[in-house]
Amino acid sequence: MSKKKKLKVIIPVAGFGTRLRPHTLTQAKVLINVAGKPMISFIIENIIKAKIADEIIFITGIFGDKISTYLTENYKANFKFIEQTEALGLGHAIYCARESIGKKDEVLIILGDTLFEVNLKVITQSRYSLIGIKRVDNPKRFGVVETDRNGFITRMVEKPESEKVSPSKEAIVGIYLIKNSQRLFNSLEHIITNGIQTKSEFQLTDALQLMLAKGEKMKTFKVDGWLDCGKVETLLSTNEYLLKKQKNKYIIKTCKIIPPVYIAPTAKLNNSVIGPNVTVCDGVKISHSKIEHTIIQNNSIIDNSNLSQSILGYNTVVTNFIGTINLGDYSEIIGPK
Repeated sequence: MSKKKKLKVIIPVAGFGTRLRPHTLTQAKVLINVAGKPMISFIIENIIKAKIADEIIFITGIFGDKISTYLTENYKANFKFIEQTEALGLGHAIYCARESIGKKDEVLIILGDTLFEVNLKVITQSRYSLIGIKRVDNPKRFGVVETDRNGFITRMVEKPESEKVSPSKEAIVGIYLIKNSQRLFNSLEHIITNGIQTKSEFQLTDALQLMLAKGEKMKTFKVDGWLDCGKVETLLSTNEYLLKKQKNKYIIKTCKIIPPVYIAPTAKLNNSVIGPNVTVCDGVKISHSKIEHTIIQNNSIIDNSNLSQSILGYNTVVTNFIGTINLGDYSEIIGPK
């Protein structure tokens, strides 16, 4: 009697997040707050709402304990946490989950810093493997796909150096439905045991290309609501986008609030102008300041300052400062009075 086919979700969250330093020196990238909650929350809530997953597997790195603590304390789901002990690339991270995936299980891979607006229930009902894509002007930062006239993927290229390498601008955005998980892990094992690397890492894209060569049928689906949280500028843009969708309303007697904003219930604001596009997290204190286009993490203190296009880490202090800053946890900036 054959076992029932299951869907396992794999979410790699082991990356160092170098483009979001200094915040990722002390915090997992996926736990950075955007529009009122850690970015990983948006992914988990989407999965739970869709009721598609038999198990949600996280591939963690140095901040695995923080990630597992946050998720298990805030959500009821069948979580598993697997540590990637060496940073050898996305393909290697996915390969770390091989022992948790049955031969007939299907796999949905979602990158931990990829926020999206997609109907997961519809996607997982596909007859074929699917790769989420979005057309971009500069595909050099991404893997790209090429398709035939029937919509089937013919080739994938990881971070093409130029249009000569691949003319496609259909970027892979970090959501993959794999119907044949056995072929996926066989392909990953092949590139790892044979030392096949791109950009000095074992790439998932290379394994998927090998699957195509072995006859796997894959199609694409468009992801219009794709939100990149990989660097400061895009994280602030994502914060703005999500705040506009929330449409929060706040009235604080001594402050002027310019929506859209998120202000945590435990934050204390006095004689300040807040907004637009500002996230104020738990325990934050702001006085005599003007803040716009900024994310302020928990328990930070801002006084007599004017901030824009900034990200402040946990427990920061900013006094008498005007301008843009990217301030890590437990840091202080005190300007002249």
